[in-house]
Amino acid sequence: MSQLLDLLKLEASPKSIDYVAAKQQFHLYSLQTEQRHPKTWNLSFVLQSDTEAGLRMLLSVDRDVSERIRQLQMNPAPLAQAAAAVVKAILSGRRIYIYGCGATGRLAKQMESTFWRPFWKKMKRLACWPRLRSRVGDEIENALTGEMTGADRALVSSLEGFEDLLLIGRLQLHDHGIQRGDVVICVTEGGETSSVIGTILAALEQYGPVNEAILEEARSNLYFICNNPVSVLLPFERSAAVLLNAAITHIDLTTGPQAITGSTRMQATTVETFVVGVILEEALERVLQTCLDRDELRNLGFGTVAGLAGRLAGFEAARQAVEAAASETARFTDLEQSTYRQHHFATYLANRALITVFIDSTERSPTFRLFPLDKVEDPQRRCWAQVWTEAYDLRSAWQSFLGRPFRGLDPERYGPAFAAGVQDPYLREAALRSLKSAGDDQESSYDFSFAGSNIRRRGPAHGDLGVLVLMDEEADALDEPGSGCRRFIDLFHGSGAALAVLTVSDKEALANIRRSLTPLLGPEDAWVPLVSDFPGDPLTLRRQIALKMLLNAHSTAVMAALGRVIGNTMTNVSPSNLKLIGRATYLILSHVNDILNQPEWRATHGACIPITFAEANAVLMDAIDFVTARGMGQTAEVALSVVRIVEALARGKSIDWEEARAILDKEGLASYLVRHNRSLISLPFNR
Repeated sequence: MSQLLDLLKLEASPKSIDYVAAKQQFHLYSLQTEQRHPKTWNLSFVLQSDTEAGLRMLLSVDRDVSERIRQLQMNPAPLAQAAAAVVKAILSGRRIYIYGCGATGRLAKQMESTFWRPFWKKMKRLACWPRLRSRVGDEIENALTGEMTGADRALVSSLEGFEDLLLIGRLQLHDHGIQRGDVVICVTEGGETSSVIGTILAALEQYGPVNEAILEEARSNLYFICNNPVSVLLPFERSAAVLLNAAITHIDLTTGPQAITGSTRMQATTVETFVVGVILEEALERVLQTCLDRDELRNLGFGTVAGLAGRLAGFEAARQAVEAAASETARFTDLEQSTYRQHHFATYLANRALITVFIDSTERSPTFRLFPLDKVEDPQRRCWAQVWTEAYDLRSAWQSFLGRPFRGLDPERYGPAFAAGVQDPYLREAALRSLKSAGDDQESSYDFSFAGSNIRRRGPAHGDLGVLVLMDEEADALDEPGSGCRRFIDLFHGSGAALAVLTVSDKEALANIRRSLTPLLGPEDAWVPLVSDFPGDPLTLRRQIALKMLLNAHSTAVMAALGRVIGNTMTNVSPSNLKLIGRATYLILSHVNDILNQPEWRATHGACIPITFAEANAVLMDAIDFVTARGMGQTAEVALSVVRIVEALARGKSIDWEEARAILDKEGLASYLVRHNRSLISLPFNR
């Protein structure tokens, strides 16, 4: 045993010993995306005293994205190459396959279901369609597939074990029939996600032995996009296998640390969503230029900006629009966090903004250790927020969401492949367990329709919050008493619930929206007008990105105000896969050693040897077993581990998990940490 483990009377479990010694490829704390951002060092403490100041602190980190976009404007060559490849695929009847995992998997789904499919459905209703049809064919709507690790069920919540497998990426690629010559765009926030790497390597294998001609063909069709520089990724063998391969085009979108440490759903996925969207937008304009005239292009929103540099420039306008709405957003944030503090629930209703709203809502669960989206059969609500859309029933809601039928994983295909192809027993067991929750049958488990049966099952109660998200002309329906948005308002007000309305519109529409909303909102309600005067936004990319940034900042601020973030660290993170186990271990290590380094600690307790990664992991693994065995749900293993370690070191004797839990329940992790480490409430450069 080590000195700390001796003190705690704890032995490292075999699982911990294996993780420390044999899973070093998942110790990812060296990545830029895993570092603490200096701008948000004391975020949670600012938010708890001044919501708007905290929101502005969060939003300031999006300026890192603006800077990376400006760099791309000066050298857009890799994006131009990708756009040309998409054009060629469209005109030659090839496929476009966009793949990611977690947040980037939801990005991939959004490319298909928010941008691609709605665009082509609209085109088929226009007079110019016969001309265009002769170039792109009737099946163009199905030419792009956005897929994520675990398929459609993973949209709701992560499936443990899947993302750590190279094999699943390969299997999903083959399931979709992707072949040599198709365009494959793989996106991973960190640049190390195994399932995404497995996908791009499987696509490359289809090209066979590589000579100079094949090298050029593969490089023009295969893309690997990530948010960490090559220099920090090369120590990870699976990343190096891609980054050092000349047959794969690598697009580096590094923006640096995230606003919340490791929360790559924020800046990393923002820049990746925007850049992949810009690639598609550029490709579509080039295709349309082959058969439409200038006026037709302008009517569709094209032809108003010059090339890739002009498209990229639109990000800054979106970012500024979100900053301009910070004051109104703060009121919304206060309203939602107050709802949860009083043990009530929120329900979001969205149609055109559905996927953006849904993604933000579902990603709160793994980030802040919340209950995932409730299932139909659940006897009562546990998930703090649910999302509805105007649909007749469960199945039509999924159709509205995806633009196509629900897709799951076939257990008869994936089960034997996992059993035979996954050598690590921990990963094999986790993957086979998750496969039971990934099939086509999962469609019937989740209902987000704004329909009678769902209202009866999950409708609002007194003290709840309804959030209505309207994009563009959807706000016109506020004047129609029988419209979906009016029924939603009436339902929530009639139940004694509060209301928040988010509108995404141009400045000209604001006066009419204000006139319509004023008689509908009570004094405790909130309205957040997000002004979207963006020239050339034919796919709604900039409006959706602006809404994403606003919702990400809002939901993060809500959770930080509720104590689910300490400073800017995800202390409530759920260690549900190898990467997150490493993140949780590093959080324990960082917070404990920061306390041991404080002058006040040394004056009171003397100098202590810093704890090691192995020690922190041994305690974490034991905490996981403790929490799991007692069915403690949302109790955070990181918080328990920090308290148990610090208390033992302070007392010079062991304390058990129940004692640590009692301290945590009484004091809360934030107060506990600040009591031992006052530097947490000041910025690093003031320390």
